Amino acid sequence: MKVPRDRDASFDPIIVTKRHNMLEGIEKVVISLYSRGMSTTDIENQILDIYDIKISPTAISRITDAVNQDIVAWQNRPLEPIYLVVWMDGIVFKVREGSKVVNKTIYLAIGLRPDGHREIMGLWLGKNESASFWL
Repeated sequence: MKVPRDRDASFDPIIVTKRHNMLEGIEKVVISLYSRGMSTTDIENQILDIYDIKISPTAISRITDAVNQDIVAWQNRPLEPIYLVVWMDGIVFKVREGSKVVNKTIYLAIGLRPDGHREIMGLWLGKNESASFWL
């Protein structure tokens, strides 16, 4: 595609805005697909099929690495010194490991802050439905 040029720089591209190299919102799509467990190749093929855009696996990895950095920062954030109530629960999911389907449990702790807001204190992955390791 040839980009129109003009001397007074009045041309404004619509699909990909000036000084941007990707469609607006494509990063959200990549993160959404990645969070559903798709591989970089699967994401690349899905975006090509739906949006007719070629995005490299390197670009997809760059986008998902930024999310991983945010996750690490969230995990290492300081917690409030006091929680009025702490709820602990677990959610069991069936996950395919190799050729077998096994149960995995995600344990979570939610705390009620003094200002009335709830905060997820943490998430932990376990192999069975017992939080004895955690307490």
